[in-house]
Amino acid sequence: MKIDTNGISITYDTFGSSSHSPLLLVMGLGAQMTAWDDEFCAQLAAEDLYVIRYDNRDVGLSSHFDDQGVPDMQQLVADMMAGNTPNIAYTLDDMAADGMGLLTALGIGQAHICGASLGGMIVQTMAINHPERVLTMTSIMSTTGNPGLPPASPEAMAALTLERADNVEHAMDRAVAVAKVIGSPGFPQDEARTRAKAKASFERSFYPNGVARQMAAIVAHGDRRSRLSQLKLPTLVIHGTDDPLVPVTGGIDTSENIQGAELMLIEGMGHDLPRQTWNQIVGGISLLTRGEQRAD
Repeated sequence: MKIDTNGISITYDTFGSSSHSPLLLVMGLGAQMTAWDDEFCAQLAAEDLYVIRYDNRDVGLSSHFDDQGVPDMQQLVADMMAGNTPNIAYTLDDMAADGMGLLTALGIGQAHICGASLGGMIVQTMAINHPERVLTMTSIMSTTGNPGLPPASPEAMAALTLERADNVEHAMDRAVAVAKVIGSPGFPQDEARTRAKAKASFERSFYPNGVARQMAAIVAHGDRRSRLSQLKLPTLVIHGTDDPLVPVTGGIDTSENIQGAELMLIEGMGHDLPRQTWNQIVGGISLLTRGEQRAD
């Protein structure tokens, strides 16, 4: 399904009954909405939630920004260090407004929001910019933009910048290679499933050009800690203890900078959502959205 809002076209779909409490899912860097597994979404919907997932701008079947070209990351950093406004296609504020615009177009005034990785940064920005519209927030394997936190491991950064696929076989091979580096060491890797999901993703939409523009939006947004500290909403922060791309310190920093935030650390989880963690993650989100506290 498609909706025009905030000056762009957004592709989305839903799970569950629209009479239930809405939960907006926001995915990460260069990832399509289908990275939220259908079964995971159905499991959330079974908790009396109306689950909405969508393609961010510049990925999947939502609007692309080809006319903006590829950002000069070195110039972006130089501009920021000099105190100048960087020249970028769009900001995290724009990406946050997309999600809010989708909710508005669907006739939803308030919603629970949940984001993973870049999606976590986007939902943090939604809560900062539109607090009156956010019921609860879940930030998964994300961070605050704090420049003092440990960076990604060199291996994870190298995996992230592997040559982009140019055919379906390459896409599947690349997905397996990336999963071996940033995936969860505490859980078995299902290579066949990784390949199948990569094939489906490639066939749905192959558009790697938006990744650099999304990355520029992350870098330009800077440190959110002072604004996050002003939030007063039920928040759950979920992070894997073995995440090499966004180290666990990012999740800890997020929870420490949001009043009353709960922190769920999952042993052995990396920068992905292994099936074996779904019950724990869905359970935490369900308790949060119901206004209940976790026993632990």
